[in-house]
Amino acid sequence: MIVSSGAWMASAHGWSKAQSIRAKRMRDRRDCTGLLASRGAWARSRQARLSNASKACILAYDACFALQPGSQGVFHFCKMDIGWDDLRLFLDVARLGGLSAATRTTRLSAATLGRRVTALEKQIGEPLFVRQQTGYQLTPVGEELLRRAEEVEAAMQSLTRWREGSLPDRIVRVSAGPWTSAFVSAHIGEIWTVDDGIRVELVTTTDRVDIGRRAADIGIRSERPTEQWLASRLSGKVAHAIYSGRHLINGIAAGLFVGVTGEGANIASARWLQAHHGDRIAVRGNNTHSVRELVAAGAGLSVFPCFVGDSDPRLVRVAHPIPELETDQWIVTHHEERHAPPVRKVADRIATLMRAHQPLFRGETPIR
Repeated sequence: MIVSSGAWMASAHGWSKAQSIRAKRMRDRRDCTGLLASRGAWARSRQARLSNASKACILAYDACFALQPGSQGVFHFCKMDIGWDDLRLFLDVARLGGLSAATRTTRLSAATLGRRVTALEKQIGEPLFVRQQTGYQLTPVGEELLRRAEEVEAAMQSLTRWREGSLPDRIVRVSAGPWTSAFVSAHIGEIWTVDDGIRVELVTTTDRVDIGRRAADIGIRSERPTEQWLASRLSGKVAHAIYSGRHLINGIAAGLFVGVTGEGANIASARWLQAHHGDRIAVRGNNTHSVRELVAAGAGLSVFPCFVGDSDPRLVRVAHPIPELETDQWIVTHHEERHAPPVRKVADRIATLMRAHQPLFRGETPIR
């Protein structure tokens, strides 16, 4: 076969260029390997002398050295400026399985989340998710990034807790709805004492607090969590019934009801009241406690958890508990934190408190 000199020279030039690229890649990998070796030795030496809070700082800083796929399936490390905010968004999408679910925890639109995820994928150089009609599924690279991002998350949480106060006591955050938070507050002596060496924060909200992102350590919920990173135990049942004030006056005498507006309108009991007696709601309050005060003052009837209505001497139950409003009560923790002594101690005491008052929660006390 006869090859022209021009073709031969082009082939030789292509071969030489390919060799040059391969040699550069080998040098880059040796440089990165040496960088990691020196950083690893430095980190091991430093971490032997640092406090836990400082270790958290190092781990969070080392997150910038993220896994990046190389050519031909070879993975190597190189320095990347991945922000913590981007990792938090990635964690939400990965854990919740899609953009729509993550909009509720991030408070960003699906379009914005999609752009942020795509930008992160471009930065890393590989897809992190397989987009499907049923949601987002992690790729192998996405699974690796999830593991590393969770390590950074734990480090950042440790750093935050260290920074939040001068006291060395661990803060245990307990999230619950308004009525349950009020019940826990009234029985705080059964959950926490000064001698425990911990501090307790109550996070009261009608929204679901994200335990996965450590916005709370313990959650008291009406539904069993489905997230694989959360652990739960059933503490009992909660019944609801219709209550009125003790005096047959004003709206009560007219058979009218007091409803809920605002965020509280989304809870199951408020939706039930709207569906069954919406045409007879004459007065509304924008939170559950104001509704109770209105009912006690004679503005009308309303629905309350039995542990609330039966324990308030100003109210009287006018009917048996409503079957379709009975809910479970779950004590929820992060599976990595459930065995931590401070979290376990508070969670155990809350579970014991709820079980001890089950007759009240289930509406089994006599109608007064």
